[in-house]
Amino acid sequence: MAPTATELKALYEQQGFLTELPVLSNTELQEARVAFAQLEKEFVGQEYTQYSLHNVHLKYDWVTRLVKHPKVLDVVKAILGSDVILLDSRFICKYPTQPNNKGQGGNDITNDARKNCEVEEGKTSGHHGAPDKALLPFVAWHQDIRYWGLDGGSVLSVWLALDDSNKDNGALQVIPGTHLSGLLPHQSSEQPGNMLSVNQEIPKDLVETQKAMLCPLLAGQMSVHDGFLVHGSDPNTSGHRRCGFVIRYIPTCVYPIEDPDRPRRFNVTVVVSGTDKFNHFNSISDLV
Repeated sequence: MAPTATELKALYEQQGFLTELPVLSNTELQEARVAFAQLEKEFVGQEYTQYSLHNVHLKYDWVTRLVKHPKVLDVVKAILGSDVILLDSRFICKYPTQPNNKGQGGNDITNDARKNCEVEEGKTSGHHGAPDKALLPFVAWHQDIRYWGLDGGSVLSVWLALDDSNKDNGALQVIPGTHLSGLLPHQSSEQPGNMLSVNQEIPKDLVETQKAMLCPLLAGQMSVHDGFLVHGSDPNTSGHRRCGFVIRYIPTCVYPIEDPDRPRRFNVTVVVSGTDKFNHFNSISDLV
């Protein structure tokens, strides 16, 4: 039997995340994958689509349907309450370093991660000249809230899987309960390939990696996590793409703050459930 809203909220508050939550039907998943393939063609493939498809829910109807999907919002409302604002969204893809036998993927390492991963001549290992794992794109241990100038309530991030996500292709890893630790210090990452745009990480001596939990997902499932939860992900060493849609939500009581160390601003917010009696953001009332 599916957990109740009360049970979901209690578990989320205890561990800081939920995972393996069913969202998309087989038909919805297939439609989303076909539509994303069109975006890959429109934006000339992996160089752009790894990390730069930001807030495209404002442009494409099929993405709008994802951010407003009833099964997504049911979980979000169970945790945040009935009055909810959509902060932003982004597709994130880790493409394979070796194409699989069905032709999916390629060898592109993109954007800042690509620049940080330049493989110097001779610095390859493994079979057929495969790049060293230490030089592939990864996401360092971090807290989302470190980059956002927000206060007054919770921030919830959704990862909606368009592809199966597992250990080999770099699934999300979390450290349960760390959302209760407050904001931890972050520093510049020394390892090349960090996909975080500001290239930061929590110092290794503050991360209890022995407590880390892998969060594999089947395509069409989602995980959700708190903005203070310590999380990251390893490189994709498989022959399969790992693509997901990240959506950020807040209760309407959250407000922006001026903090030079947390400069991220959200300029195109949307009320996706209930009403906003606080008006802390210049939110549009709905998506077309």
